[in-house]
Amino acid sequence: MSKEAFPDLARRRLFTVAGASLLLAITPLGQATTRLPSILAVRVWPAADYTRVTLEHEVPLKFTQFTIENPDRLVVDIEGVEFNGVLESLARKVAEDDPYIKLLRAGRYKPGVVRLVMELKTKVKPQVFVLAPVGNYGYRLVLDVYPQEPVDPLLALLQGKKDDFEALKMDAEIPSANSESAASQSAEAAKSGKPIVNRLVIVTLDAGHGGEDPGAVGKRGTYEKNVTLAIARRLKAKIDAEPNMRAVLTRDSDFFVPLQTRVTKARRVRSDLFVSIHADAWIKPDARGSSVFVLSEKGASSSQARWLAQKENDADLIGGVNLAIKDPYLARTLLDLSQTATINDSLKFGKYVLGELGGINTLHKGNVEQASFAVLKAPDIPSILVETAFISNPEEEAKLTDERYQEKMAEAIVRGIRQYFIKHPPGPKAKMAALR
Repeated sequence: MSKEAFPDLARRRLFTVAGASLLLAITPLGQATTRLPSILAVRVWPAADYTRVTLEHEVPLKFTQFTIENPDRLVVDIEGVEFNGVLESLARKVAEDDPYIKLLRAGRYKPGVVRLVMELKTKVKPQVFVLAPVGNYGYRLVLDVYPQEPVDPLLALLQGKKDDFEALKMDAEIPSANSESAASQSAEAAKSGKPIVNRLVIVTLDAGHGGEDPGAVGKRGTYEKNVTLAIARRLKAKIDAEPNMRAVLTRDSDFFVPLQTRVTKARRVRSDLFVSIHADAWIKPDARGSSVFVLSEKGASSSQARWLAQKENDADLIGGVNLAIKDPYLARTLLDLSQTATINDSLKFGKYVLGELGGINTLHKGNVEQASFAVLKAPDIPSILVETAFISNPEEEAKLTDERYQEKMAEAIVRGIRQYFIKHPPGPKAKMAALR
């Protein structure tokens, strides 16, 4: 925090906003006080979807919040906490290009109470909640600021691409293809070695973890969340270069996306395929190889698959989900009568990708595995989870940070996508209204 923002905390400071006085006061010097708990760390995660501010602390804390208009501000008073250098650094954590936060500052409001004032760039819907300790984290106070008008992933996909919009709109009007024409397309594609894609095909790419959730961490300090995003970006560029194909990222920077929100995004853009990208970890450093997983309705195909699914499903606990928000779409189960057919398609898709991965890396297992991964539960989108390599293996960790290997991995997945569409040409999309 700059000296200009808070010149001398030994003096009283008054912020007047829309007629309300936000008073930052100091306990008189020399007064004996019991040591208050401290804020251990502050982190800011800006993104187009929302910006998250996290304050990690030692013990449970009480807080109150309110908003002020003209100009728009979010104010949070935290009781029973010491004002320290960590809180003083808040202002320096906010980037100039943050979509929603203009300025964030903290100071002593009254004895035992610290006040946070967040100046906003636009109208937002704030969510303030507490997370219990998990993994390497202590208690966390989370301030999420969402835009009043949520970012529409479909509009974001089509922004500036009128031809894509018209193509997607026309998809909903195309009559269902009969099995004879589909077989003819498949034969033609197999003969040419290229998929026959007569409409805009959308592939959702899910870079695993992000933000508060680093994923697995290699011996050299490599974060899984950074590797997955790097590969996803390379993969997106390759898919976008394919005729009539477009890729959508569930996250395009370092921020956390809840697991079911990833599924929701894929359905909102009416995705044809879903690929979740990860970098495996195991308790022994000699484990190696690439793997492909799909959803299972009947239990995991191996004990390792079950363990991995549980670990990946715990991402919501680590990344931090506001359980007070009841989204009607997320509340209902995603498993339905169409799930079995979708899993069968996922197995076919996964087999093609696994075959291509075997050309660039050892395969951990020679078959597609299954387990109950929450991120694969879209009932109408063939979905796979690719474990690109074991980040817990020092040799494979070095591969994962190598740009050449990342390129090879992205190209292998694209080849798998091509092979899938050669054998299974995409049919017409469902009506847009069906996914509202």
